[in-house]
Amino acid sequence: MKRFTVTDFCHQFISNHIGAGAFCVDATAGNGHDTEFLCRLAGNSGRVLAFDIQPLAIKNTRDRLIRLGLDHIGTVILDSHAHLANYVSPNCADCIMFNFGYLPGGDHQMSTKPETSLSAVQQGLECLKPGGLMSLCIYSGGDTGFEEKNSLLSFVTDLDPKNYLTIVSEYANRSGNPPIPVFIFKEVR
Repeated sequence: MKRFTVTDFCHQFISNHIGAGAFCVDATAGNGHDTEFLCRLAGNSGRVLAFDIQPLAIKNTRDRLIRLGLDHIGTVILDSHAHLANYVSPNCADCIMFNFGYLPGGDHQMSTKPETSLSAVQQGLECLKPGGLMSLCIYSGGDTGFEEKNSLLSFVTDLDPKNYLTIVSEYANRSGNPPIPVFIFKEVR
């Protein structure tokens, strides 16, 4: 049996809520796996924006989309997720994904930071349409430490329940500091 990763879990959850024609954002493009996933969900009638600050991540994601014939759905942007609101209007995104940490296979010194990640999540919540979904894959320990994890979890647990539903999951039988999947739904009013 294939090992079920945190990204597999997030993909499974998201695929139950997002479909063809969706407008999605991959706020942390990395090597393009989440961008590809969102492009396949959104389909030819949808649109996906992917952000990263690392030129290697942009190249890897763009190359992946071209190779898979998904580049007409996904657009890759070399910019920080902290500038998300410069590209996405309020109340228009169906789904926004974050996969915090560092670029797999890249420089571990170059990782997401608490202040920019928190700003990006705040902006992302404004950009979600009512009924929209945000996912956060939060990593901690090792190279990334705990500051980002603690600030993000504190923020999402304090969201107004009249406006958002927050689901925080955890791996109960994994040692060390397993990743934490978080899902936030923007309430329909």
